[in-house]
Parts: sequence; structure tokens; C-alpha cells
Amino acid sequence: MKIKYTLLWSMMLALTLVAAGCKKDKTKPVSERIAKTWTAETVKHGTAVVYTRGGASNVEARYSNFKLALSSDGTATYTEFDKNTFIGKWALEGETTLVLSGLAPAPSGTNGTIKFTITSLDDSKVVLTRVDASAKTGNTINQYSLSNP
Repeated sequence: MKIKYTLLWSMMLALTLVAAGCKKDKTKPVSERIAKTWTAETVKHGTAVVYTRGGASNVEARYSNFKLALSSDGTATYTEFDKNTFIGKWALEGETTLVLSGLAPAPSGTNGTIKFTITSLDDSKVVLTRVDASAKTGNTINQYSLSNP
């Protein structure tokens, strides 16, 4: 009788382990994870760090004004460090490129479109690298480490 219970217990344990191992990772798609309001944590112009949230000696302290709001309906509100705000649409190209388009008024030198490479993304942080140089920051390629909240 003891052998039957031991065998039954072993089979139940094996089935539980197999079932647990078969669970799929329920990671939400990039389009859902990125649809938030993001603010600047650190910003680089080229390789130079110009802003760190809470930093005492920021080269460009105005990045405390930076905000990127991506709504689930595809609307984007982009507020640059100088408080200029642009409203348009956002979309993804694959899972690694964020495109802001139809921005009005059009940010300098963009024709209303700005593209970013998504370097990393989790529930509370995204790292974006601007694809084209920013005329406003001396034609640098900028990297934004953003957080929510």
C-alpha cells in the first residue's frame, strides 16, 4: 500500500512540475508596455550626459520639463526640455523603433516626424535613442532614459 501512495505522489509531483514548466510567459506586447507617460531620468547628447534627475550639476537642467506621453489610442504628446509641446501620433515599426509622426507644430528640422530606437523597455523604464540628429541640441544623436512614473 505504501508503494502505491509513493508512486501516486511521485506521479502527481511530476505532473505538477510539467504543467508549471509549460506555462507561457505572459509578457505584454511592446505597444502596450510603452503606452505610458514618460519623464527624463538621464539624457545624453552624443556621449555626454547632460541631465540626471536630481543631479546638482546638470549641464541641461531643463530636461526636468521633458515628457513623452504615449496614449493607448495612438496619440502622442512630446514636450521638449524647453517646454515646447508637440502633438501627433505614435506607432511602432517592428518592436524596436518608435515613430512620432504628424507632430504639430513640426519640431525644428523634422517635418513632423521623429524616430527613436528602443534600446530597452520594462514596466517602469524605457531607453530611447533618437535615430536622427537633433538640430535643437547642436545636431547630436540623443539618448533618453525615461521612467514612469
